[in-house]
Amino acid sequence: MRTPASVILLALLAMVPGASIAQEAPPTGEVGVDSLFSHFDRTDSPGLAVAVVRDGEVVLRKGYGLARLEDRVPITPSTVFDVASVSKQFTGLAVAMLVERGEVRLDDDIRRWIPELPDFGHTITVEHLLHHTSGLRDWPGTLAIAGWSMDDVISFDQILRMAYDQRALNFEPGSEYTYSNTGYNLLAEMVSRVTGQSFRAWTDEHLFGPLGMSRSHFRDDYTEVVPDRASGYARASDGSWHRAPDNLTALGSSSLFSTVDDLSRWVANFDDAAVGGRPAMGLARTRGVLNDGSTIPYAFGINHGEYRGLPTLNHSGSWAQFSTFVLYFPDRRMGVVVLANSGSINAAAAAYDVADRYLEGNLPPRQSEAPSKDEAVAVPDSVLDDYVGVYRLGPGWYVHIRREGSALFTRATREDEFPMTARSTTEFWVEAYGASIAFEREGDGRVTHITYRGRTAPRVGTAAPPAPRDLAGVTGEYVSEELHTSYRVEVEDGGLVMRHWRHGAIRLSPAWDDDFVGEAWFIGSVQFQRDAEGSAVAMLVTAGERNRNIRFVKRP
Repeated sequence: MRTPASVILLALLAMVPGASIAQEAPPTGEVGVDSLFSHFDRTDSPGLAVAVVRDGEVVLRKGYGLARLEDRVPITPSTVFDVASVSKQFTGLAVAMLVERGEVRLDDDIRRWIPELPDFGHTITVEHLLHHTSGLRDWPGTLAIAGWSMDDVISFDQILRMAYDQRALNFEPGSEYTYSNTGYNLLAEMVSRVTGQSFRAWTDEHLFGPLGMSRSHFRDDYTEVVPDRASGYARASDGSWHRAPDNLTALGSSSLFSTVDDLSRWVANFDDAAVGGRPAMGLARTRGVLNDGSTIPYAFGINHGEYRGLPTLNHSGSWAQFSTFVLYFPDRRMGVVVLANSGSINAAAAAYDVADRYLEGNLPPRQSEAPSKDEAVAVPDSVLDDYVGVYRLGPGWYVHIRREGSALFTRATREDEFPMTARSTTEFWVEAYGASIAFEREGDGRVTHITYRGRTAPRVGTAAPPAPRDLAGVTGEYVSEELHTSYRVEVEDGGLVMRHWRHGAIRLSPAWDDDFVGEAWFIGSVQFQRDAEGSAVAMLVTAGERNRNIRFVKRP
């Protein structure tokens, strides 16, 4: 007599720690989730897998859409996804476990374990890497500037070599929080060197195996065949789907392949700490502290947040058209896992929508920070005139403030113009930003800068940008020793272009004075440095906040 497969499944699940797979979900919750994702439940579209864990039990596990369009393979709870940056929380716990065992200290100089890193004149600690406060450049931007395409094979060794060749930091370690995948790649390398095992082998033995996460592993070979694996898809302008290559092995920061079933066991471990133990799990929830004493939301690969009055732990992931999110409500002992195989699907929004269904009746109503019309403050035109001007938020990033009638409008680089609503005579709410801009004055009354989301932006001039300086003076070839690459800057059709042997021509648009914005996603700013005669001697290329002021020297 054959034993039913369902009985075998339950027996196997009972033998491993973590969440058990419930046979049925609460009808109201499941129906609500089905209605959320019914538009993906078809045979010609990618989609997502979702799981809900409550009190250590899986109360929902479903799939919608196709894992592989070419073969019409449906997504199920056992479909394997590249979970991208959701990987970081596993690296964080791995380090926390080594710290608890006394094998690593949080204040260790990372060069103790990885001496190939250069001496930047500042100590970068293990803790800096865990909390994204190291100042190290982020490899997607630097490798793109160097000539890589994100469709290329990007190996772990290439990422490490980029880090070893870095010449300067974005900022002094500990002075600010700026996300850096590179830091987590270095942590994975550290785990390997400390333990004498490969990062994959160590996490298999100490994390995935004990939790019963049998379908999970850090991929260290991009050619490996992974059964039941989903592909990522991007939608073209004509509506057709195209498969996205996924040739990355970024151990520690990314490259974890897993399922919603396996990640449900991980979420259940947030409560029982069966793997890792409570001291390490507690340490892994410890938020970072900056040099000025302020606490940041990030902790060991997990964001501390709040949703509708409830504290949350969460992290998102995005790579090769995969969109992933793990969300946990510690006060409700409930978690949501969403793994999607299309970049057009917002996994985070989907997770919160699912949470709304399962926490219905236990959440306060959403509240807007925007002031109502009745709350808007009248500001004299003379004061508004004082605020008109251009403010520099960063390389290639400027805010233009203008007045029209008795109202102010803001336009940031590469963005549309939006109205500003006065909350006071100095603070203005911008609904499109979901934040306020505050104007600051010196003692003599001059408006010198604005503050926006904690950032100070100095005033650089009037509302009208000056004409770019002599363009011919900046033409020539520029070389980066750090990235082992070069660009040729030329004048074309009255403007500037920078040419690279792989990227071709990248058009530059003037942002302010000698600061230009590139049309490529990885060229956020190109700022030319000139000598006393007005000829350029170097250019500083910034991909964004994560990669600032990479120096290219002009060849004679």
